[in-house]
Amino acid sequence: MTPNLEGKTAIVTGGTMGIGLATAVALARCGADCTVTYKWGTADAGAVHESFARVGARQPLIVEADVADDSALECLLDQARKRWDRIDILISNVSCALLVNSLEDYCLRSLNKSIEYTAWPLFGYTKRIRERFGKYPRYVIGMSSPGPDSYNTGYDFAAMSKAVLETMCRYMSYRLFQEDIRINIVRSVAVRTESWRRTYADFERFANQFVRESHYIEAEEISNVVVALCSGYLDGMRGQVITADRGISQFDNLVGLYSERDRFGQEGA
Repeated sequence: MTPNLEGKTAIVTGGTMGIGLATAVALARCGADCTVTYKWGTADAGAVHESFARVGARQPLIVEADVADDSALECLLDQARKRWDRIDILISNVSCALLVNSLEDYCLRSLNKSIEYTAWPLFGYTKRIRERFGKYPRYVIGMSSPGPDSYNTGYDFAAMSKAVLETMCRYMSYRLFQEDIRINIVRSVAVRTESWRRTYADFERFANQFVRESHYIEAEEISNVVVALCSGYLDGMRGQVITADRGISQFDNLVGLYSERDRFGQEGA
């Protein structure tokens, strides 16, 4: 069943590539009108338009807006306000963090910057939409990862900021319980986007010796979870952290590798 989002409006931050683009396209395919944002120099407008055209969706409004820049947020909402009288869906997708090689890289300024980009927009954008349009989005979704619960090379600050994001979701849901708003988080395991490959290219080559191709999740699978949360069928879900991983996290460990050691041995022979 394809949800009907005709007449709904959505803002997807970081929506011109990777998971953000897949999410915006999925929402638009169901009928939503989308605005996608990007930071300067990171958008290929032609590729974005082609992605929407491929599924027969209405073309998005593409806006340059650094999520950590308040003036950029105001310009974004100015443009959105000219087209729409409300924002129904907000997807907070942007994440930015310094890669950490050792404890010497720990720096409060870098941690604060990661939180500013990764976690704070969930609240900051939601608050400003309420002030500008007179009501909250009905659906607010933040994008996270298993980082807060499991080690990833160099991921220290990103994991810390994702933990803040997830905690913020729960407390915002409590504070806004009487409002017509549903705030949730979608966690995804490894999705081989361009940004992921830039960060984990060496790890991918190593991991491919031990994991199946099915270990990796497609961006479209994550976007389908987001669409489901915005469909109206899951309106009872608030303040939840939902992991989209095909169940991989249940066996993606040393015991899982041990149980399949013969397969890996044969493949390596």
